[in-house]
Amino acid sequence: MSGLVLSLAGKVALITGGSRGIGAATVRMFVAAGAKVVFSYTQAEAAAVALCDELGEGVRAVRQELRTPEDGRALVAAALGVFGRVDCLIVNHGIWPAHEQPIETMSDGQWRGTMGVNLDSVFGLVSAWVGLVLGESSDDPRSRDTTAWPGAPQTSCVRGHLVLVASTAAQRGEAFHADYAASKGALVSLTKSLSSELMPKGIYVNCVAPGWVGTEMSLAALQDPETSKKATALIPLGRVGHVDEIAGPVVFLCTPLAGFVSGEVFNVNGGAVLVG
Repeated sequence: MSGLVLSLAGKVALITGGSRGIGAATVRMFVAAGAKVVFSYTQAEAAAVALCDELGEGVRAVRQELRTPEDGRALVAAALGVFGRVDCLIVNHGIWPAHEQPIETMSDGQWRGTMGVNLDSVFGLVSAWVGLVLGESSDDPRSRDTTAWPGAPQTSCVRGHLVLVASTAAQRGEAFHADYAASKGALVSLTKSLSSELMPKGIYVNCVAPGWVGTEMSLAALQDPETSKKATALIPLGRVGHVDEIAGPVVFLCTPLAGFVSGEVFNVNGGAVLVG
């Protein structure tokens, strides 16, 4: 019996926030699965260049702020200009203001800033990408998934995969981080809404919900002994996640092995969503 291979050969993915952390791990895994990748970054230019150098010609970086719907649409247009198509959209970017902020003193600027990056830009990305995918002819053979394993049920037309990266905070809330939790909670609702809307048209929509993961965004908090102790105490597995442990499920959801999965909130958080 031959080994099982997760293949995305011939596919093109757009991954937001791809220069570091979960995003960079996801870029690497998509390339390992045979895909070409366009990823966005905002400030980490050196990391973006290094990642492109590491992975070769099938990977391109695009510098793009993601704060408004217009920013999201601009990124989709730029990605289309690189490889001529975008089969998978992975919405990974986001901000988490690390300081604890009570709601009664949270500024309009903080609320709007978080919503702009974590939600408004996502609307622009998704609306532009869906329009692009649905604008392609259903008779285009590229839209037909031919990578299913032998004997698997045949899916007549797979036009694309959308994976939104949310959070455990989206489901159970996060005290003193109401802006972040609300924005990520909206992504969970968006996943369910768009799956019902787009699945009949051949577009799969799923969500991956990490908990605490060792990334640049969480580094300062996890280096604080008290915060780190509180965080790991709420994870039944007893540790924070590794970026590859989030990237793997994202890749899986874009393969034929997930051919009957849409509208799912895939919790990848060591069981933390069920605690606290």
